Amino acid sequence: MPAGQFSKDPVVDKALRHSVRDGMAYSVQVGAGETYFSAFALFLRATAPQVALLSTLPLLLASSAQIFSAWIGNYVGRRRLVLMGCALQTLLWLPIVVLPAIFGEYSVPALLVLLVLYHSANNLAAPQWTSIMRDLVSERRRGRYFAHRTRLTTITTFVSLVACGLILHELDTAGRTYFGFVVIFLVAFVARSISVYHLTFLYEAPPTTTAPDMHIEHWWRTLLSTGAIGFSVYVALMNAAVGISSPFFTVYMLRDLDLSYFEFTVLTGTSVLCQFLMLTTWGRIADVYGNRLILIVTSISLPIVPSLWLLSDDFWLLMLFQALAGLSWSGFTLSAGNLLYELVPQTRRAAYVAFHNVGTAAGVFGGAMLGALLEVVLPPRGVLLGDSAVLSNLLYLFVISGIARAFVAALLARRVRELRKPRRAMSAPALVLRVTGLNAMVGFIYDFIGRPATDGDDRDEPSPSQPEAAAAKKGDNGA
Repeated sequence: MPAGQFSKDPVVDKALRHSVRDGMAYSVQVGAGETYFSAFALFLRATAPQVALLSTLPLLLASSAQIFSAWIGNYVGRRRLVLMGCALQTLLWLPIVVLPAIFGEYSVPALLVLLVLYHSANNLAAPQWTSIMRDLVSERRRGRYFAHRTRLTTITTFVSLVACGLILHELDTAGRTYFGFVVIFLVAFVARSISVYHLTFLYEAPPTTTAPDMHIEHWWRTLLSTGAIGFSVYVALMNAAVGISSPFFTVYMLRDLDLSYFEFTVLTGTSVLCQFLMLTTWGRIADVYGNRLILIVTSISLPIVPSLWLLSDDFWLLMLFQALAGLSWSGFTLSAGNLLYELVPQTRRAAYVAFHNVGTAAGVFGGAMLGALLEVVLPPRGVLLGDSAVLSNLLYLFVISGIARAFVAALLARRVRELRKPRRAMSAPALVLRVTGLNAMVGFIYDFIGRPATDGDDRDEPSPSQPEAAAAKKGDNGA
């Protein structure tokens, strides 16, 4: 990378280069460690409702740390708070590694406590990191920089996920499953340590905005006029619908289908890889045709994804389902993240995003608890196609989640607003054809016949997209 690629200021440019390396190291932690939390819980003999609790309650409780961060950051300093939170998260990998040896039969509740602390430490740092990065990256270079960073972090997540999945599979085959988790979690520990090292180069430039306004009465007047409140309600309800099934896909794959860790890794990696491959496409479409169109189209496809698992338990078809899930989630995450930053006034953005994430986490938790309750009472059933006689009541949850997603999308998706008018107009069916590539000439055709929108935004750079800072983490391996 040539000097000055990200900023003409050498100090800022150096900080942004280290931020790219920090993101890649953090992505190794996600791929090597966080991806396998649910699998680790199953190894500790957690039940399906316990896995749902472990996947959602820590995120809900930890989301309040973002609100605390928005307040205390004014006194502690943004850079210092980022380093404190990330260093604490790094250290928490050590008790997670030795969990079974110390807590024995109480390992599952101990893991729950540690995951609350783990995610809280990260959420303590996240709002301040976002604030610093928005000051460092100029508006003109922002789209290019975050696109570059996101591509590298996504492919790093995929590579680390697959590599550590292979390690876990080999050691599990050799009868040393616990040692396999120790190895991959230590990889995550080392990766996060490297991430913290690169964060020490973070440069805290003087903030370009005023401190967030925490008075709720001021929010309502401004946010209702932009549609931000309605958007946050939609995202929270959609995540509640997703939460009905999301924690249970790992349980279904490892417990009910009895897949190996290698097969589990392949299915999980398929979704991540598809998201990586679609990032550029979605970004270009968002820049020209707007984020709202992407949100509507993916809101239509998301209800279909979990229901597909009812059709077959064939491994190759499951890979196809995961690819479709990755395509849908990459577009939804991109558009939702961009719309959130667009609809919220900049002076109140950090505080509002914190509250938005709390609502999203609450939605996921509520949906997961409903799913856990239904898992206890629903009878088992098999897939419609496939040769095996696998019976699982989790299949009902996948269908119920799909129906709930469809209901939320039909009720609220079209009400989402977009302040920035797209440069061109496109219909939802046309976007589906363009993304799926059903017509080899579709790109040329839509570029040719796309109708310019009035008062279009002619910026050269797309809006920044940071999937790693998405409102809520999907615990369903893409589905």
